[in-house]
Amino acid sequence: MTRTALILFAHGARDPDWAEPMRRVRAGVLAQMPGTRVELAFLEFLQPTLRDCVEALVAEDFEQITVLPMFIARGGHLQRDLPLLLDELRQRHPRTRFELAATIGEVESIVQAMARHALTLLGAA
Repeated sequence: MTRTALILFAHGARDPDWAEPMRRVRAGVLAQMPGTRVELAFLEFLQPTLRDCVEALVAEDFEQITVLPMFIARGGHLQRDLPLLLDELRQRHPRTRFELAATIGEVESIVQAMARHALTLLGAA
């Protein structure tokens, strides 16, 4: 059986409390699937970086790593920086399969959840 891990990949901020929503997402996944390997990684400011997170998972013999961008939309970091990082990681670890999931904020169910929340602010829901 293939050992698979999920990395929730976020931008990062100087304030460590900024990552609290990502920690809650991770906790929610783990609550639904105990024993699953789910990690947080950040582009900048917070630790671990995506590279460091991947290195640790590969060292533990994870063969498939899915990266879920925890961004609202695909800006420059996801269009330029992340593909370069993933290319580097694929070259460095050719036996590891890397999968890039759709950006969380562009997934239709998430878009609709945001719309429902906006409607509640208008008293419509």
